[in-house]
Amino acid sequence: MSNLLRLALLYKFGGIYMDTDVIVLKTLTTLRNVIGAQSIDLENGNWSRLNNAVLVFDKKHPLLFKFIEEFALTFDGNKWGHNGPYLVSRVVSRVNTMPGFNFTVLPPSAFYPVNWSRIKSIFKGPRGKVHSTWLHRKLEQIKSESFAVHLWNRQSRKIKAESGSIINHIMLDCCVFCNSSSSSL
Repeated sequence: MSNLLRLALLYKFGGIYMDTDVIVLKTLTTLRNVIGAQSIDLENGNWSRLNNAVLVFDKKHPLLFKFIEEFALTFDGNKWGHNGPYLVSRVVSRVNTMPGFNFTVLPPSAFYPVNWSRIKSIFKGPRGKVHSTWLHRKLEQIKSESFAVHLWNRQSRKIKAESGSIINHIMLDCCVFCNSSSSSL
């Protein structure tokens, strides 16, 4: 039901919705009527799956209405993702070329810079020179291209952030931590 609730609230009020396992790196106030691609087709460069963990939409946006309509017509509580990421992907693939929907699909780097199957990699500290170089490059890519990082809680919830890991660097750079004193923790 959380999938329906996020859509209904966004449709009624507009604004920003994000899952609780998303770390915001940059302001989202510059974004308007956007959804993020979770993955792209490497052959043609088009998105292959969208995700609804981060949604930024105006009040009463017609795409949100189409999402709600699809939810009502096709609800299936027995299939993981059917009412969430697969739902938004189905709807957007149908309306993508239709006039009047005015929205943008952002690339995976915007909100999903690390695939769910590789999320553990950003919690690991450097394992040698080659790995350290990869961590540095990936961190710089995330800092320059990403508005947020989805942590895929189901995959990452039991993983500890190691010293020198990408997540460790993100936490150290985060304004929540730099503005708090250690005595208040």
